[in-house]
Amino acid sequence: MHFATKAIHIGNEKDPLTGAVVPPLYLSSTFAPDGEFSEAAFDYSRSGNPTRTGLERTLTAIEGGSGALAFSSGMAAIHGALQLLKSGDHIIAGTDIYGGTYRILSKILSRQGVTASFVDLNDEEALEAAYRSTTKMIWVENPGNPLLTLVDIEALSASAKLHGALLAVDNTFATAVATRPLSLGADIVVHSATKFFGGHSDLLGGALIVADLELWKELYFIQNATGAVMAPFDCYLCSRGIKTLELRFREQCRSSQRIAEQLSRHSDVLRVYYPGLESHPQHELAKRQLNNQFGAIVSFELKAGYEAAKTFIRCTKLFQRAVSVGAVESLIEQPASMSHASYDRKARLAAGIHDGLIRLSVGLEHIDDLLADLEIGFRAAKPRVAAVQASNWLEFDLASVSSEGAL
Repeated sequence: MHFATKAIHIGNEKDPLTGAVVPPLYLSSTFAPDGEFSEAAFDYSRSGNPTRTGLERTLTAIEGGSGALAFSSGMAAIHGALQLLKSGDHIIAGTDIYGGTYRILSKILSRQGVTASFVDLNDEEALEAAYRSTTKMIWVENPGNPLLTLVDIEALSASAKLHGALLAVDNTFATAVATRPLSLGADIVVHSATKFFGGHSDLLGGALIVADLELWKELYFIQNATGAVMAPFDCYLCSRGIKTLELRFREQCRSSQRIAEQLSRHSDVLRVYYPGLESHPQHELAKRQLNNQFGAIVSFELKAGYEAAKTFIRCTKLFQRAVSVGAVESLIEQPASMSHASYDRKARLAAGIHDGLIRLSVGLEHIDDLLADLEIGFRAAKPRVAAVQASNWLEFDLASVSSEGAL
């Protein structure tokens, strides 16, 4: 079956009791089976719930895996996967990753005796030098957040296997519409289901999908023991969202391409990050690995820096100032003060996440309205641009500027 057919039908079979074409929502926290308790399909909702099971079957089908687990949030899913590591283990991660992922790798895992190295995964020599005898996992985002870098998953998988490490790919930005990392050799696929799967900014969830059934059993044990499961109503909303994922994503990709092209010609923009542009360093890889679906996230850097970017994101109307991505409404944020503020500034700048960077999540509004809205931001930021040009500053020192809270 094709993607859209799987998304609509697998895990969403009609109710055998009533014939309802939408499966019932099971809110029960506990179950009283007629037969032996140890043999029951469901006994307690932390261990299993029919609504969650339906969603997990859908996720398994669309990613081409052997099993899936639905978690209470994207970060809970990431934490669940990282619990495969034990004290003394080492993980290699890309440098273009979400701030919350950087935080858990750099500031939480260290408390458990797990060390992390952050490496440009497109630099083969740097990757090879980063391996240790204790390296057990490689973590990559596809594309990365917020600079939208890509890594050849097939090549990275071969490298990981050579060193006896698992490869985990956060596929949130690409979605299973564009890329199925398990088919390219990844061991674990990670999603923030809050984003494109849900698609309407009204649920919180995460997911892990794996190729190997034994690995699924190990992750299920971790999830059941720690309890970070997606709630039934969120599972219901997520299942409903996935049914329209392909249609939404393809339209968002078309609008994003138009916006990226327009931004690349704007005199106030220093650079644009979007895999669909020929100027993107991994454009050829993106055409192949993303199946010519280049995503709904566009990042761009203002020449004038921090204050201009901060003004810009406060003045757009359709692009609402908020973290998160992947919904029907367009969002805008400044990574330096919002999604990636958990980075130490030195590490953030070293990763290429500069003060003037702005990240767009392109929704389903009409493209002409979105382009006009961005012009409002450019006009509002003009006084900042003039001030910076006059003083010959390119960047502001964030240490002297109060930043907004990070999520």
